[in-house]
Amino acid sequence: QVQLVESGGGQVQAGGSLRLSCVVHGMSQFGSHALGWFRQAPEKEREFVGHITWIGGQTYYVDSVKGRFTLSRDNPKNTVYLQMNNLEPEDTAVYYCALQRVVDGGWSDWGQGTQVTVAS
Repeated sequence: QVQLVESGGGQVQAGGSLRLSCVVHGMSQFGSHALGWFRQAPEKEREFVGHITWIGGQTYYVDSVKGRFTLSRDNPKNTVYLQMNNLEPEDTAVYYCALQRVVDGGWSDWGQGTQVTVAS
């Protein structure tokens, strides 16, 4: 059974930094194309933030975080990191990671989420 566990959230001042981690337990080597990060702010829909492929480490970011957020991976540890710099109050949300399925490109095996709060 696949399980994703996020950590690293917290409260910071605007302009500060946080590094989130997502550890994937029980994943088949060929079961996933990429790992993605999403976020959901209060009373808003869940928003895609970015993803990184397991093979090749290709990354993609939503425009609002480009230049501030960086994804990296440690394949032997089945871990993906989201380095968030120059945080803004608008980045306040619960951040989730999920796996992108090879078969249809959809997202599944969501983690429980980690809260990020950026104070102005």
